[in-house]
Amino acid sequence: MSIRVLVVDDQAIVRDGLVTVLSLVPDLEVVGEAADGAEAVALVAEHVPDVVLMDLRMPVVDGPTATAQITAAYPGVAVLVLTTFADDASIMTALGAGARGYLTKDAGRVEIATAIRAVASGQSTFDAAVGARLVAALATPAIPTPPTPVSVRERFPELTPREADVLERIADGRTNPEIAAELFLTVPTVKSYVNQLFQKLGVRSRAAAVALVLR
Repeated sequence: MSIRVLVVDDQAIVRDGLVTVLSLVPDLEVVGEAADGAEAVALVAEHVPDVVLMDLRMPVVDGPTATAQITAAYPGVAVLVLTTFADDASIMTALGAGARGYLTKDAGRVEIATAIRAVASGQSTFDAAVGARLVAALATPAIPTPPTPVSVRERFPELTPREADVLERIADGRTNPEIAAELFLTVPTVKSYVNQLFQKLGVRSRAAAVALVLR
């Protein structure tokens, strides 16, 4: 079955180009296009696509606001950001709103199509530049942080110790099977912990959970 995609960008020439390019990919189907976030939210309600390819800076309603509204109302719809901006604030805002992936507009057709497939299957995906910024943010805080609390358990006291262990490994990029092996748990048990900590933290994706840890 084709992956149904909604294209959202305020520049008509960019929208037209994306629609044309994606229409050439056999397993992708463009079901609509929107010029701003408000129109995107309305079209998601009408078509319920698998993936929304979302620009960030748009008139009327911007990308992060639309992303938050879409992921809240339609948890099964994955938002993949495609934007010119790759600064830390834009990345963290998008991920915090629930975006499952983040690409810059330097990405080519193959990379965009691959990312669409990834987020449609429930994975998180970032292009090389964005991934490098996330790794740098994890390795070196942008500003000095207070000495306490420093651990995930201390920062998120609403989590049980085991949920905190799982969240810490999600932030390190571990998959559910990897977490299960490290903590001597079954994969279904890890999935249960993931669902519980998502609910407690008010996030809807692994990317949003990582963004929360990085704050």
